[in-house]
Amino acid sequence: MRNAAPGLELVQGAGTAPGRPAGADGEPGRATGGRRPSRAAGRRLPAFAEVVVSVAAALGYTLLSRYVDVDPMNRIGQVSGLAELQQYVAVIGLPLLALLLYTAHRGSPRRHQLVKRLVCAALAGLATGVIAGGVVVALIGTPSPLGGKHGDAGALTAMANSFLHGEGPSGMYPPAFPLLVAAWAKVRHGGTGGAGYSLHDLQILFSALAGPMAYLAWRLLLRPFWALLVAVPSAVLFLDPIRPYSHIVMIVLLPLLAHCLREIRSAGERSLKSALLRGAGLGAVLGALFLWYAGWFVWSVPGVALLALFLFPWREGPVQRGRALAFVSAVVTTAAVIGAPLLHQMVRLGSGYPDRYAYLSVYADPAYVLGWASDRSGSLTYENWPAPGEMAGQSGFALLLLLGVGLGLGLALRSIVARAAAVVLATAWLLRFSLASDMERAQAVQLYPRTTWLIMYCLMVLAVLGVMALVQRGSGWVERALRRSGPAPARVIPRRVVQQVAAGMVCVVALFATMGASWSVNRYMPSPGESSMGIDAYRAHTLKKADGSCPRYAPVRECLTVSTKNWRPNADEGLWCGGVPADKWPLVCGRESPF
Repeated sequence: MRNAAPGLELVQGAGTAPGRPAGADGEPGRATGGRRPSRAAGRRLPAFAEVVVSVAAALGYTLLSRYVDVDPMNRIGQVSGLAELQQYVAVIGLPLLALLLYTAHRGSPRRHQLVKRLVCAALAGLATGVIAGGVVVALIGTPSPLGGKHGDAGALTAMANSFLHGEGPSGMYPPAFPLLVAAWAKVRHGGTGGAGYSLHDLQILFSALAGPMAYLAWRLLLRPFWALLVAVPSAVLFLDPIRPYSHIVMIVLLPLLAHCLREIRSAGERSLKSALLRGAGLGAVLGALFLWYAGWFVWSVPGVALLALFLFPWREGPVQRGRALAFVSAVVTTAAVIGAPLLHQMVRLGSGYPDRYAYLSVYADPAYVLGWASDRSGSLTYENWPAPGEMAGQSGFALLLLLGVGLGLGLALRSIVARAAAVVLATAWLLRFSLASDMERAQAVQLYPRTTWLIMYCLMVLAVLGVMALVQRGSGWVERALRRSGPAPARVIPRRVVQQVAAGMVCVVALFATMGASWSVNRYMPSPGESSMGIDAYRAHTLKKADGSCPRYAPVRECLTVSTKNWRPNADEGLWCGGVPADKWPLVCGRESPF
């Protein structure tokens, strides 16, 4: 089937067909057949350089943020810290953008493409490096994690303690991250009693790596600018430094599933050995992500599995069908074997761990999917949030986003990437309302508000693909129209112009990244308000250090002792309506308050 949206597919391994125009960001098409080993090796080196540059930018900036020295417990100190973070990122980022603009105007196309790849990779790392650096600033003087020993941080610490004390997985929670917390505590922080300090380190590490992981996952499918345009907004918007591993899985899972679908289509063109090895490798990654955080698989995999049936090469010959089947079997088998510990817990425990925790996003209109309110929602209530937009409650941003989605569904749907995003969106949408409609009867939330993130993510992806298809097809229409109108040069729209426009748009994405990252960090600056997101950093400053002393900027005279208790499930007390005063429980929750 002919691809109606040129350039949407993988930049390596599935290039453009003869006569297909170059990508909208100025990169020339890449042929798939007849590759020589030397040429393939020459393409691996820039790809490896992207990985190194992106990771180095994220971790290097995070280390640099340790030189910020302010008192994070007062607002003036917080503002000074945020400003110094912006100063650092400007000193690093502005020369990169200047180099990109210079090569766009003065450099050769080949040199500019290499510079653009590396600059986009660096910007993805810097975007979440700023967030990780902000966490470093918020926790100056304390080795404890965001959240201290309360909430999610306390649960993760308790799960790690369970592993340190020789117990197995904690209920149906994905065991990989708590196990890593326990392992790092044993290596770096003396084992039992150091799990919280280990969580502190890993919160910062994975917050920094979220940008590179998102960008590199999308680079499997898209060219640098478009991968950056998807990765940076999603990483900045969705990243939660308290549990950064959760949203990393959500962001990278979609491109990996799309990559898997494309591999099914092309498996028949490979040898049996290659199909099996590729399938086993991809299955190992998916199995590891399942152990890392399984929730997103529930909302994503059913629709993708159905789409895979339609994309399977049923009409090809028996050899092609056999190799495609071998690839799918290798993916499923390897993923199932690696994910077996968690799958076993799910089957064994069944419905023994219902989710009964409600908060503002549960009380609000379930059709609102373009914003998120946590269980620390301040003065917001379901009566004043979300704020109504100008048209049937929808804001200008919502209408623009939906316009982009319409372009994606109209112009880019022949792309496997767009199809994958569309089916994941549809699956999450149906499951969301199925669970929400059953909530009163079952007296269980079942995590359905988390589909908000996934639905919004899919909408953002489709919108970017729609704009990309419009730019690419529009440039093709202009080329053809001008050629028909009379004599024209070999390339009507000069490549230099395309390069310059793309370089300018990279600068805009970089500006958004630094502004958005500062917004994200600011929410976590220490604040004593129980309904503020800053309470998590504040609590970290109230816990004793390993030597028994209080942190440098402790806001209390007597600090709390670090918990070394193992994880135990909470008693099932029925639907719990968080953030609701006792006298309003009957109105909101439908039952009397237990307190």
